[in-house]
Parts: sequence; C-alpha cells; structure tokens
Amino acid sequence: MHSYSTLWRESVTKVLLSCQQERSYKVQSADEKGVRKLAVFIDTMAQYSRISGSVGLITLSNPPVNALSAAVRQGIVDTVEKALGDPQVKSVVICGQDGIFCGGADIKEFGKNMSGPPLIPMIHTIECATKPMVAAIEGSALGGGLELALGCHYRIAHSKARLGLPEVTLGLLPAAGGSQRLPRLIGVPAALDLITTGRHVTAAEALQLGIVDQVTDHATVDAAVKFALSVAGKPLDTRRISTYPCPHVSDVDALCENVMQKVRKSAHGAIAPIACVQAVRAAATLPYTQGMEREKELMATLYTSGQARALQYSFFAQRAVSKWRIPSGARWDTSTPRPLHKVAVIGLGTMGRGITVALAQAGLPVITVETHEKQLMEAKRAVSDMLNRGAKRRGVAPPLDKISYSCNLQDLADVDLVIEAVFEDMTLKKKVFRQLSAVCKPGTLLCTNTSGLDVDQLASQSRNPELVVGMHFFAPAHVMKLLEVVYGPQSSPQAVATAMQLGKKMGKVSVAVGNCRGFVGNRMLKLYTEQASFLLEEGATPDLVDQAIEEFGFPMGVFKVSDLSGLDVGWRIRKEEKLAGLSVASGQSTRIREGRRYSPLADLLCEQGRFGQKTGRGWYQYDKPGGRVARSDPWLHHFLEEYRAQHGLVARHIDHQEVLERCLYAMINEGFRILEDGIAAGPEDIDVIYVFGYGWPRHRGGPMFYSGMVGLEKVLERLEHYYQAHPDVPHLQPCRLLRRLVARGSPPVHKWREVIKNLHSQL
Repeated sequence: MHSYSTLWRESVTKVLLSCQQERSYKVQSADEKGVRKLAVFIDTMAQYSRISGSVGLITLSNPPVNALSAAVRQGIVDTVEKALGDPQVKSVVICGQDGIFCGGADIKEFGKNMSGPPLIPMIHTIECATKPMVAAIEGSALGGGLELALGCHYRIAHSKARLGLPEVTLGLLPAAGGSQRLPRLIGVPAALDLITTGRHVTAAEALQLGIVDQVTDHATVDAAVKFALSVAGKPLDTRRISTYPCPHVSDVDALCENVMQKVRKSAHGAIAPIACVQAVRAAATLPYTQGMEREKELMATLYTSGQARALQYSFFAQRAVSKWRIPSGARWDTSTPRPLHKVAVIGLGTMGRGITVALAQAGLPVITVETHEKQLMEAKRAVSDMLNRGAKRRGVAPPLDKISYSCNLQDLADVDLVIEAVFEDMTLKKKVFRQLSAVCKPGTLLCTNTSGLDVDQLASQSRNPELVVGMHFFAPAHVMKLLEVVYGPQSSPQAVATAMQLGKKMGKVSVAVGNCRGFVGNRMLKLYTEQASFLLEEGATPDLVDQAIEEFGFPMGVFKVSDLSGLDVGWRIRKEEKLAGLSVASGQSTRIREGRRYSPLADLLCEQGRFGQKTGRGWYQYDKPGGRVARSDPWLHHFLEEYRAQHGLVARHIDHQEVLERCLYAMINEGFRILEDGIAAGPEDIDVIYVFGYGWPRHRGGPMFYSGMVGLEKVLERLEHYYQAHPDVPHLQPCRLLRRLVARGSPPVHKWREVIKNLHSQL
C-alpha cells in the first residue's frame, strides 16, 4: 500500500511534467536517495499538487531551512490562491521540503528594501480561507515559520520538531502577528515566556501549551493529509486565532509589570525584550486590529535600532568564525578533520571535570586520568552528579557509560586525542606532554587547555609538534559555549580542523586563533582589568567601576568577577612573571614594572588574605566565606585612601563615561593590535570570543563592532587623549591599524579585512 508520501512524490511529478508547456520547470526524481524528496527548481520556490483526491499540498522549497524569502512568499501566495480556487480541493496542507517546515524570515533580506508580498496579508489570507488549512510541522517552525503555522487553522507536528519565536535574539519581535496570535492561543503568561526569551519548545511542550493540535511519531505529511481529510467541510469560525479573546488574566497590568521588571533585570539594557512585553500586553488589552498596529509601531522602532544591527551582526559573525583560515593558507573547506573514536582528559580539577562532562554529553567515549587517588574519587562523584543533573534537565539518560577513570597514563596508548587540563604551570605541562608523547600512539592529537601559556613551548616537547593545538575552554566547561582553538606555526591543518570539529560536536562556538600570551580573550582582558585598577588609584571605587560596566550591559562588573574567580589566581601568575611577591627587584617602585605603570592593589589585597568570595573578603565584603552577595566594604575604601596618600595620589572625580572609555577603549585598541598581528583573522573572531566567553552584551555586537558604532574617529581621539594624560601606559597609544582605518574613512566592520590584508602585505 502506498503512503501519502509516495503518492505525493508521484503526483507532484506528474503535475509538474504536465505543466512544462505552461511554465519552465526542471524536474528531477530523488527516489534514488531513498527519502521523501523531490528536487523541483521553480521560480516561486513553493510547489503545489493535489493528493488523495481532495487535499491540496503546498511544499516550501528554499534550502536549507525554507526561509520566507520574497520568492517563497510569492510562491505561497500563488499556490494558496490556486488551492482555494480549485473546486476539487476541500482542504490544504502546508509543509516544508527536506523535513523542515520553515526556519522563519530570510535574515539576508534584513536591512534591504523589502520586495515580494508582505508576510502579514499572506498569513491573513490563509487564516481567512474557507477551506481548512493544516500546517505539517517537521524539523522546526521558528519565527515567521511559526507565525505562518499560527495562521493555519490546524497544526500537526512531528515529535522531534521544535517551535519558537526567537526574534528577540535578533533585536526584534514577532511582527507578523505572532505577538498577537500566540497570547490568544496559549494565554498571556506562557506567551510572555516564549516571546521575551525566544526559547524553542519541543513538540510535546507545544502540545501541552496548545500551540499544536496533534503530535505524531510517523510521517508528518501523511498524518496531516489524513487529518485534513477528516476536517474537510467543517466550520472554521472557531479556528481563526485572531478572532479569539485572550484567556482571562485577573490583573494583566500587574502581570505585565512584574514580567517587565524581570526582563529589565535580565536584559542588561537590551530593548527588544521590553518591546516584546509591550506587544503582548497590547494583545491582552486591545482588539486584534489595534494590537497589530501596536506590534507594527514597536517593530518599526526596533528594526532600525543599533541593537538590532548589533544582534544581527552577531548572528552572522557566529557563522563566519566556523569558516576559519590560518596564515599558512589552510582553511575550513580544504582541511579534513580526523575521525575520533576515543578521547582522553588528563587532570580532573574543575576544568577537567567540565570538559569530561561535555565530551560524554557529546556521545564520545572518554578515558580520564588523575594521578592522585583521592582527587580521582572526588572527581568521579562530581562528574556523575553533573551528568545526572544535566540528563534530568534534558529528560534523557545520563551517559555515565561513556567515561572510564584511571590513575595511569599508560591507559592512553590507544586514544585518538588527548586534552591536557592539569594545573596552569608550564613546567608541569611540559612534563605531561613529554609523557604523552612517549605513551600515545603515533598520530594522536595532543591538546592543551591552557588559558594563555605558550602552546609552541608545549609542542616542542612532543615528537609530533604538528599534532599539538590549544583548546582553551571556559569555566564551567560543560556550560560555557566558547572554545578558543589555538594553532602554532607548526600546527597542521588537520589538527586545527579536528579540534574545531570536536568543539562543534560538543556544542561549542569554536574560534581559531594564533598563539600569543593570553591568545585573544585574555590578552585583551588584561588591559581591561589594568585600567580598572588604575581608576581605583585615581579616585574611583570598585562599586562605581562595576556599576558603569554593568549599566553598559555586562552581567558582572570587573571587580565582582575578580572576587568570583579568586584574586589569588592572578596573584600567582603575577608572581611567576616576577611582577609581584619576593621576586620583585629591591628598590623598584611598587607602581612601575618594566618601565610601565603597574598597580599593586590586587597584590596588596592578596597579602592581606583577601582572595574574594572564597575568603569572604576581596574587593567587596560577603556575609561569609563562599558568600555570593557583594556589599561595599568600608575597610577597602579606607585602604584606598591610605594607598593614595602613601603614593602622593590625589583622588579626583571619575564619572561613568571615563570608566567605559578607559576600560573598553584600551581593550578595543588591543583588539586592533591582535588583528594587526594576525592572531585573529577578522573582527568577527574577536567579537564572538567576547560575546560567548566574556559576557560582552550581545546587543552591543562585540568590542570591535561597538568601536564602529561609537565611531572609530572618536575611539582614536579618546585614546590619544588618555595616552597624553598617561604616557606611562603604552597600551593606550592608538595602534597603527586603528589609525589606518580612520585614515581610510572609517569603513564598516565587514570591510576591515581588506585594510588588514593590505597592512599585512606591507609588513
């Protein structure tokens, strides 16, 4: 017996072949691939056929996600008109090609003059149709795709489908009726949750909420066609969502105000979530037509905002960094990653545990080595707990069987890749790399999780330095999305490709960067934290600096982050670098190192045993060791006054603007130096690193994008001003690339690579 899917394939082929005299179609059967696919390339990008005698089938065809481009919208308008005008058609099913319903608007059209039929009238026509319209949702129905489905009278979803309105993540709101229909369908509280967060829901949750009418484990189009046959001829008045009143809420104003307060706190200055609340409130308090007008007004404000541009830039930047290239000429599309059947992690401290969990959750067999028996047992319990908690959240079985534990490095003889995550000490890491080089089979990739040590020095300890790369994870490693993949001059393209592919498999946003002290993220961070300390010396307080940074959009200020991480971590590194402690040359000024200004404030706090949250005292005070709530500390303010007096410093007024300019512009200037040095391939790499690894507010794009929004001329002018005021801080001197960009008329960020390329060719 033929399934509807088979009949669909056969009938569409016949219809299109019979129409070749009328229009120019290219028809190619895809039966040889054994999947329900008909590659029909037509100018409307929506295919129409009639199956089961009376069901019109409209298939969106715009790979890879069937985005609602102008051509697709025109295709939907044409095919809906054809279906509604066909007397033999009694009901209509809309589906997507290749197992995806519709991924939403075509983001490539953003910022351009819109062409083709508008989305709102198209969806309105579908909703007003006199024949039942059924959405067959496979894969995903996101953004405009879900709005299209909400315009249909019924929605049938595959059990593995995901649905959502993620426009807020692009600085927008659902503006094709989504903010007005969804609250009418599922209620205001649930709609506020989905629309203000942009989160995706599973088909099961969508069914529970009432977004879909039916969920199937079988062929979705077959189920939708069967359903369409069953509802043919039935009244549709109760199926048009725009006619629904919103389900009653006892005090909608109080509800919306409560959500608004939460959104303001979590949005860190982003305006789109606030507009989303306002749009949903309109749905709850206004007739549909007036609510649509309010939706349109709010969207108009968002669409042209700098935040929307920043968020859309970030969206594309995240995809751009996966198309990596390194100075040797190797690139993502010419380098083949090595298959990984078994991987290993050495060192089961905080980072090693998180990396192990992330690998196991990605489905990879992992062997972990910790030479200290007590720490091995503690880590085994901790890793199991982390996996169990994660599995419970996702509703799956914990992959405990993927991990084996050992105290012996000899057990790594047959692994394909090792991630070293031992204590951040060069001598120790070199020893481990020598041992791995002796134990592992030829061809094993050796990766280090160092946050800034010289990867080339570690590679020199290996018999195969071309197989050594850095994999800098961010804590907690099973949660944080960023991975810096660090290549050296000897790293092979295959090694880089394998590390990048592994990061992708682990769900990371991986960025390929060159080897230097601190790589990209920590190299820039050093200048940011340095300026923050200088500001304290000059009259600021930790509270003032952190408030300015948090108002800008960072989730935590620089000094709160320092207390959370532990002041002793940086202190140990500075002592190793002979910047602090007994190794500092006698007679050397406490505020000068290597001929440059240096702030010993953090060192002095560490000498007092103030390591941050772990000791209950740091830049702030806490109720107890391990406390989380930071409170201003009068002791610290007195300490700063004494310090200034001791060094002849006169406190002056420092405002939020200076805090931002000093901290952020110094960081941005170093970002330009990183581009100059070829450590990062382009500004997108830096921006993705800072958005996903360092808490840079996504609605500001990233430090390099932000510099363009502020104006490169202004950044240059302010850096020159501060360098003149502080000539003992060489990092404030504007770098050559920044000057070159300004001289070229401050081109937009997507054109910087041309200037960088020209600069490199002159070196």
